[in-house]
Amino acid sequence: MSTDERKLQDLTHQLAEALAGVGLHGQIGLEKETLRVGPEGSPALTPHPAALGSALTHPYITTDYSEALLELVTPPFEDVRETLGFLHDLQAFAAANVGDETLWSTSMPCVTADDNAIPVAQYGTSNAGRMKTVYRIGLGHRYGRKMQVIAGVHFNYSPRPEFWPALAEVLGAPDGRAFRDERMMGMIRNLLRFGWLVPYLFGASPAVCNSFLEGHGAVLEDFDDDTSYLPHATSLRMGDIGYTNRKEADTGIKADYNSLAGYVDSLRCAINTPSPEWEHIGVKVDGEYRQLNANILQIENEYYSTVRPKQPLERFEKPTDALEARGIEYVELRSVDINAQHPLGVDETQLRFLEVFALACLLQPSPLLADGELDAIDRNLLDVAHYGRRPGLELRRGGESVALQAWARELLALMRPVAAVLDQELPGDPYRRALSEQWGKVEQADLTPSARMLEDMMAREEGFYSYARRLSAQHREAFRLNGPLPRAETLEALARESLADQAAIEQADELDFDTFLTRYFDGTLRAS
Repeated sequence: MSTDERKLQDLTHQLAEALAGVGLHGQIGLEKETLRVGPEGSPALTPHPAALGSALTHPYITTDYSEALLELVTPPFEDVRETLGFLHDLQAFAAANVGDETLWSTSMPCVTADDNAIPVAQYGTSNAGRMKTVYRIGLGHRYGRKMQVIAGVHFNYSPRPEFWPALAEVLGAPDGRAFRDERMMGMIRNLLRFGWLVPYLFGASPAVCNSFLEGHGAVLEDFDDDTSYLPHATSLRMGDIGYTNRKEADTGIKADYNSLAGYVDSLRCAINTPSPEWEHIGVKVDGEYRQLNANILQIENEYYSTVRPKQPLERFEKPTDALEARGIEYVELRSVDINAQHPLGVDETQLRFLEVFALACLLQPSPLLADGELDAIDRNLLDVAHYGRRPGLELRRGGESVALQAWARELLALMRPVAAVLDQELPGDPYRRALSEQWGKVEQADLTPSARMLEDMMAREEGFYSYARRLSAQHREAFRLNGPLPRAETLEALARESLADQAAIEQADELDFDTFLTRYFDGTLRAS
């Protein structure tokens, strides 16, 4: 046992004693994006189904960039089985209410339509709804619409409230918001440092439709006439054809993860700094908005990162203001691909491992990011996305090269004490079994989802489109055969209530849209 592993073992045991009867389990929520597609597999051109409710106001079923890109949001639960159960019911409900359309089973879309034909999400005529749509129109102008229909799973993690005073007592530190924010930012830094492990273990997008690549100029290999891939790729979604902040190097603006105040200030700077690159687009042209503003970022959410600190928003509140006012409520890990081998795209073993990973990153020491370290983090993520299963791949750590396999073994060994404590009083040791499954992938890359996906495609002589379409149809049928949903009546009621809520918001609007935007960005809107 290494010194670091022994220290973490001692800390987790002390915490377990302090939290006897409560446990170290955190609160786990999921946000899963899934593309509605027509019979031929292209993004649906139909409006968001009314049976699913209002995308503006529904608490659990909304849309992301495109009108066709559903986003299913679970509440946080302390048992990952409850989280998965809720996601199952949301997806089954959605699948039953999209007519002859299907929910696409992979992260990467098969886009056969022209980029401009991809429908931007609509949220009604209210100022709040229009702002959400204009923001997305701006993303389309800046990065292209195809990029915005890539789907993923976001893993949301927060320690339960009892955890913080126990940790402060064990560490001999004063509990309070400053202590909690500092530890959560440390967790984020560790999730960034070690985040390459997620696409290696769970990446499920090693191949892509050629129709998606049109205009991206990525250098991939031919799988067949319609599919491109990289033989050792894990997650092309997280690679250079995915959605990234490509203009960072030109602007010199990068998020500061060394403190919450620094993070907030760096994003505010980007939101308030004009960008010559985006000014040529125009903001309001011939009476129509093309973007919310011509600054480096329109709003905070435009900054793409694999990890985000989060605080639920109050009425018309900016994310940076919420973080500054109330601190970090939870952390959002955004690097998880949808695994087409599973109807939900994720499974219980995966979620248990991610909980171990998150808690280990929270409890481990987390020095401030050194100069150039974020560049190394980005490089590691890109290398694993493109070449993660290549034998002998080396990553960057502390200015030196280290073999991916050796580093992965160190990280998994470090997580053993955390998994053991989470398994206390649980039958079957599910957390240690989840950790053991990941050990197998490190020792044998052919066990990873990306490798299994390519193996399946090759064995069936299927390109990406045929593979994804076949599994999407299988999952649709599986949900159909599941029978009545326990939450069906609740979700039907929520859909009706959300439509009424949207209508009420539209009726209550008094400001014109120009004034609304001005007051939103100058911070006076919430005071009205």
